[in-house]
Amino acid sequence: MSQTQETRGIRTRKFGERLVGPGHPVYVVGEIGINHNGSLEDAFALIDAAAEAGCDAVKFQKRTPEICTPRDQWDIERDTPWGRMTYIDYRHRVEFDEEAYAAIDTYAAQRGIDWFASPWDVPSVEFLERFGNVKAHKVASASLTDDELLRALRATGKTIVLSTGMSTPGQIRHAVEVLGSDNILLCHATSTYPAPAEELNLRMLGTLAREYPNVPIGYSGHEIGLQTTLAAVALGASFVERHITLDRANWGSDQAASVEPQGLVRLVRDIRIIEESLGDGVKRVYDSELGPMKKLRRVPGVLAEAS
Repeated sequence: MSQTQETRGIRTRKFGERLVGPGHPVYVVGEIGINHNGSLEDAFALIDAAAEAGCDAVKFQKRTPEICTPRDQWDIERDTPWGRMTYIDYRHRVEFDEEAYAAIDTYAAQRGIDWFASPWDVPSVEFLERFGNVKAHKVASASLTDDELLRALRATGKTIVLSTGMSTPGQIRHAVEVLGSDNILLCHATSTYPAPAEELNLRMLGTLAREYPNVPIGYSGHEIGLQTTLAAVALGASFVERHITLDRANWGSDQAASVEPQGLVRLVRDIRIIEESLGDGVKRVYDSELGPMKKLRRVPGVLAEAS
């Protein structure tokens, strides 16, 4: 596929007012998930951090606890920062209700940043559809095999980001068939928190691009550090998602694999430098090279390309 074909929209998707795909700036998402720990104040602070770093969007996770928590785990007690409570009570403790999401919706708009979420069940899809500013949805890797959820997401008609961690090629292919390929974006991911470098397998970005030539390919990283996420951009990721946190020592299973605000600033800055440096692949002599050429090249050579 030529670059011209790609930039005409064959491999682009809409995210609000933005187009995502080859030939467009990398769409950078700060994955808040449940790192807010049920605190709207922390959610706002994370939105601030993402906006100030230059992210395009923040993402949350939305669950109906009674659906997403196995029944045999509801009454198991655990120690939490808010005292000892049952697991089902804990799941409710870290979920935002409609009033909280309405506040998030307003606050993100004020900060000029998109927001969306990963719904883990069909009622959560219906919940998120109440917010007009949500222009896309995400399928978490754990939900890739949930056909009922995939069909509900497809019915929204919105762009769907499909994460492919913990999934076989056959399972990915089936999910794409259920969702349809017209409105999806595939995200390579390794579902370990944090993920070791030797299991990131970044060359899967190229594998997915070859397997799904009409679908933009992105990267959802769960590793420690920034280098490998930047490598994913150099390898062609059109979409990048990293978990973000106010403090990696905070309570929660995702915190250790998350990026703190100062790291997020560096990540977005370096993504923009990399995408600018990639160029178009056409060899040329730049005007800035003419001075060094005159000074350093002993044999001029042929100046024009042979016809």
